[in-house]
Amino acid sequence: MVHRLVVSYGQPADPEAFDAYYRETHTPLALQQPGLVRISVGHPRSLDPQQPAPYLVAELDFDSEQVMNESLSSPEGRAAGKDLANFATGGATFVHYEVQVVSGR
Repeated sequence: MVHRLVVSYGQPADPEAFDAYYRETHTPLALQQPGLVRISVGHPRSLDPQQPAPYLVAELDFDSEQVMNESLSSPEGRAAGKDLANFATGGATFVHYEVQVVSGR
């Protein structure tokens, strides 16, 4: 089963600088975390104009919650966490959960 960490980034002060830093510096740093299976990212759009969407959402998949915890506490995980201060001017919110696939097909 997959365990997923979701990071929702608030609106940055400089979106172009955020995107460049995230792509060129933070993502390669995050990819060094042991046990990380994949990272998926996207700029979401809200279906409800009364509820603004995060600027960027990143989903980091691990094989289990234990693997995620070990990865985040590794030197590579701590370095990625510390790097947030360099670009996440709009803040970041973290949630995690066990992925349950529900499909009608």
